Amino acid sequence: MELNSLRQFLVVARLEHLSRAADELRVAQPSLSRTIARMESELGVPLFDRSGRLRLNDTGKLFRDHVERALGELEAGQRAVAEAASQGLGVARLASETFLTLTGPLAAFKRAHPAIEVELHWSPSEEMGRRLRARDVDLCIASQPIHAEGLESAHLFDEAVAVVVPFGHPLADRTTVTLDELADQPFITARRGHWLRRLLDRLFAAHGLNPKIVCECDEHSAIAGLISAGLGIGLVPAFARRSAPHAPVAWLTVDSADCRRTVTLYWGADSHLSDAARLMRTTITHWDWTTGASQGEQP
Repeated sequence: MELNSLRQFLVVARLEHLSRAADELRVAQPSLSRTIARMESELGVPLFDRSGRLRLNDTGKLFRDHVERALGELEAGQRAVAEAASQGLGVARLASETFLTLTGPLAAFKRAHPAIEVELHWSPSEEMGRRLRARDVDLCIASQPIHAEGLESAHLFDEAVAVVVPFGHPLADRTTVTLDELADQPFITARRGHWLRRLLDRLFAAHGLNPKIVCECDEHSAIAGLISAGLGIGLVPAFARRSAPHAPVAWLTVDSADCRRTVTLYWGADSHLSDAARLMRTTITHWDWTTGASQGEQP
C-alpha cells in the first residue's frame, strides 16, 4: 500500500465522511472512494459500514491503530535523521486543551532553550491518545483522564473549580453555593468535549439536573469577559484567578467535592522522545505550579 493512501485512509477514518475528507485532502471524492475500495480489496475485508452514514467498523479501527503507529514511527525516524544531520535539538510538540495554564513553564523553556522550536497544538482530550500514537505530537496536557493504551503520565497538579458570577449578581455576596441553587442560572461555558463542559455536565447529571447554557465558547478569556459583562455565570479553575486577580467578579465555592480538575502530562510509553521533547517534559514536570517557577528558582 502507498503511504499517501494510508494517510488518506486515516483522514476518512477520523471524519467518517467521504466528501469532508476529500475537501480536507483536496482530492476528488470519486478518487478517494476508489482509494478506500482498493485498500479494502487488498485487505480482503471492509473497513467501513456503509448502511446509512459511513462508519469505521471494528476491523477498520484495528487497522487504523496499526496505521497510526506505523506512520508515526516513520515520521519519528525522519525527524530523528533531520535532527542528527543538523546536530540540533529539533522541535518539541505539545498539545493541550488550554495554554493559559502553561505560559509560565513555556516561557521558562524558551529562555533556557532558545534554539528549540516549539509547536503548540490545541486538542480536545479525546483526540490526544490518537495523536500520541500517531506521533503527531510528543506531549499532551489534559485536565481530564485520557483513556488510551500505551501512554505514560505524570501528575502535574489538581485544583478547585469555582463558580464565577458578576458583581451585582444575587449570589455575589455568597461564599459557597449548591448545585440545586445553580439549576436555573444561565451558564457560559465551553463546547462539548472540553474538560470544563464535561465537568459542568457531570456535576449537574449527578443531581438529576441539566445546566441552562446560554453561550458556548472556545476561549477561556472570552468566557471570563462575558461573565464580567453580566451575561451569565460559569465554572472557572482557580488558576485563572491568579491570572486576573482584579476581575470584576465574585468567586464562589461549589458545595461538591467533585468540582475539581486534575492536570496530567501524557506521552507515548513506547515513544523515543527527541531531545527537545525530553527537555520540555523535564521543564513541565519540574515546574512549581503553586509559585509559578521552576523548582530551585525564585518565583
